[in-house]
Amino acid sequence: MSQSVSARSAHLGMLLWASLVGLSFPAVGLMNELPPLSLTALRFFIACAGLWWLARRSPDFLPAPGLLPLYALMGLCLAGFFGAMFWAAHHATALSMATLHVSVPLLAFLLGLGLGVERSGWRLPSILALGALGALGLAVAEGSQQGGGPAFGRGEAVFFLGCIATACYPVLSRWGLASGRLPESAAVRTFWSLGAGGVLIGLAGLAVEPVGRLAAMTGLDLALLVYLGLCSSALTFWLMQRATAALTPGAVTAYGYLVPFVSMLLLFVQSPDRIGWVWLPGSLAVLLAMGLLMRGGGRAGG
Repeated sequence: MSQSVSARSAHLGMLLWASLVGLSFPAVGLMNELPPLSLTALRFFIACAGLWWLARRSPDFLPAPGLLPLYALMGLCLAGFFGAMFWAAHHATALSMATLHVSVPLLAFLLGLGLGVERSGWRLPSILALGALGALGLAVAEGSQQGGGPAFGRGEAVFFLGCIATACYPVLSRWGLASGRLPESAAVRTFWSLGAGGVLIGLAGLAVEPVGRLAAMTGLDLALLVYLGLCSSALTFWLMQRATAALTPGAVTAYGYLVPFVSMLLLFVQSPDRIGWVWLPGSLAVLLAMGLLMRGGGRAGG
């Protein structure tokens, strides 16, 4: 299988991914309280609408019937993560969830080893461990200012299952590419996996949420939803699928360590008085890990 995406281009794309994901949180904060699962389903469908014009140009746009179970499984990974996140948000602290989320790249690495899409060795796991320590340091720094600490209960257990689900998404994508099952077009892979995920999340929303509350959506809510659908879903998942052609699942998910760093920078812009030395160790560890990763860590095999 030819890889049209270079490792350098994939790394740069994932830097953009981390920036877009980090910037999406303030946008979500501006929206009114609406049914979260139904809102996510709409966001995914908007993303699919934005990707359709690009994906349909590929000769592999329409999947073979044998591919539908794989796309459904990838969609289930997305639905599992977002469903667990929204449920756990009412049963776990933000610090606990942020702490658990640093496990995703290491989980992706271990799952990738099991499916043969990660190389055994010490370099990438060491980089991932360094990034995890840095991201954990940033989470603890924020928690120390907000009060409270990480715990582990039913909400944390459910969210950890969601972390496993989201770690499986790039692993399945890389396995599908390496085995020749998935098409080379990142747009096609993103379109069908987001579509499947949107259907599953939407069905869950219909079952457990007061969907009628969506009628309270304002013009600002709709504009933000379109922005999130196109930029924070379509573009970010396309960047992830694009990077999957050149990087291993562990390396792709490692860029999640940069998301709290981006959020920290936004926090400093909004509240400069919160800048302190407590943020420095985590920031340096994350930046060092990302630098080592971009210097050759996590390249996928041929």
